[in-house]
Amino acid sequence: MSLIIVDAKKCKHCGRCVEVCPAHIIQTTESDTVPFLDESDEPWCINCGHCVAICPKGAMGIQTMTPSQCTSIKKSLLPSAQQVEHFLKTRRSIRLYKEKTVSQRTLAKLIDIASYAPSGHNSQSVHWLVINDTKEIKELNTMVVDWMRRSLEESPELASTLNFQVVVGAWDSGIDVITRDAPHIIIAYTHKDLGPMGNCQIALTHLELAAHSLGLGACWAGYFQLATASYPPLSKALHLPQYHRSYGAMLIGHPKFDYHRIPLRNDPSIIWR
Repeated sequence: MSLIIVDAKKCKHCGRCVEVCPAHIIQTTESDTVPFLDESDEPWCINCGHCVAICPKGAMGIQTMTPSQCTSIKKSLLPSAQQVEHFLKTRRSIRLYKEKTVSQRTLAKLIDIASYAPSGHNSQSVHWLVINDTKEIKELNTMVVDWMRRSLEESPELASTLNFQVVVGAWDSGIDVITRDAPHIIIAYTHKDLGPMGNCQIALTHLELAAHSLGLGACWAGYFQLATASYPPLSKALHLPQYHRSYGAMLIGHPKFDYHRIPLRNDPSIIWR
């Protein structure tokens, strides 16, 4: 059975599916011939669904998805350019959270939205670890601090550049500047051999923006992620599958305060050619 399924009665031979195919493997021979795919080209399909999404008549499908399974785009729900600009500029990195958890249903919704982020070759290789247990978060943070203390002794110049002494001092004073007392940490991880860093970071960026749209706060956990990549005891404590690594961590919670204006930023530095 062919990988692509075309409803000949619905197909209007517009050729859009042929043009948008990233692998250029969908073909037509004549203006009145429905699109087809040579069996030898099937391994090159990345299952992106562009051909299904582009067909205005819903004539194109593939074995893994049919038009009826895909949500129709509602232009009335798309924000204007002005709304997008305002939304992106009002995003803040939230470092103060209410003592209130986010429901598992909402966290699952965030991850579902983030799963639509682009990935290389549509690999969809990102997996997720959600840590809700505040006791576990504190234990992991303690390991981060242990790594920082060791780094201050073994690589003082680098550790000082990264302000480890400030983080450790704050921790010893009862102040958490590692995960900011956030009720949840969401970690994006994947197999270490799948070119994973970009995929995970793009997915986490989508997750951060989705959180903003739901009135939640998010912040990249830079120190936490750096430690997971540099301190084997911490990466082991995450209990990820074998050969998988964390490539980004995000703090999630309800913001303690609301922001009322957009702070200034430097003018962008641009080279035009």
